[in-house]
Amino acid sequence: MGTHVAATAEDLSLDAARAFARVTSEAVRARDLCFVALSGGSTPRGLYRALVESESLRSQVAWDRIHFFWGDERHVPPDHADSNYRMARETLFASVPVAAEQVHRIRTEESDAAVVARRYEEEIVATLPHDEAVPRFDLILLGLGTDGHTASLFPDTPALAEQRRLCVDNWVERLHTHRITMTFPLLNAARTVLFMVSGQDKAAIVRAVLRSTHPDREFPAQRVRPDGDLLWMLDRGAASALGDAT
Repeated sequence: MGTHVAATAEDLSLDAARAFARVTSEAVRARDLCFVALSGGSTPRGLYRALVESESLRSQVAWDRIHFFWGDERHVPPDHADSNYRMARETLFASVPVAAEQVHRIRTEESDAAVVARRYEEEIVATLPHDEAVPRFDLILLGLGTDGHTASLFPDTPALAEQRRLCVDNWVERLHTHRITMTFPLLNAARTVLFMVSGQDKAAIVRAVLRSTHPDREFPAQRVRPDGDLLWMLDRGAASALGDAT
């Protein structure tokens, strides 16, 4: 596991964009195609903008060789303000040469969340190579909530116990809603998982997750232990409670 601390949120976005370009380029060189799962929330917005606004970085990415998925999605239509897909479409896909068939959004306009999750799992299996027991994404981007959740794997929710399914509908009681989320078996099969965390309000949970300061409790993010590389990218605010933060 590697930890990288950037001075500011803007620096974090740029550093994460460089990591995105490097990991995806390596995947394309090695296997001709690359499979990425994007994250939602506000933090990756800066990463997407950095990829768009930096001509140098944008030119490094083999956009026509990457298939894009999402680690989770809110159960809202794709044009809804809360849609992770909409955010990526507006900040990234509108400005880079990615064909429609390379973008595999979660079809959350379907009213039955269980059907949505099942169909998305089927699309992942049909699209990714079949040379592994569990499909392997080349890069999965994740965030971290103040309660220790990642993707839509919230504390005390049913999806935490899932050991076979790759994607499930997860009822989050405190939000009174279903979320569609990848599960630990799929996340942990990834070649690279990149956590991107920004802000002073995340400092306490970053310390709890990375330093295991609550031995009687395991936060969902602590269960992300991929077979490949695990990289935590933080800004100085998010890293401020770590003893060795710089």
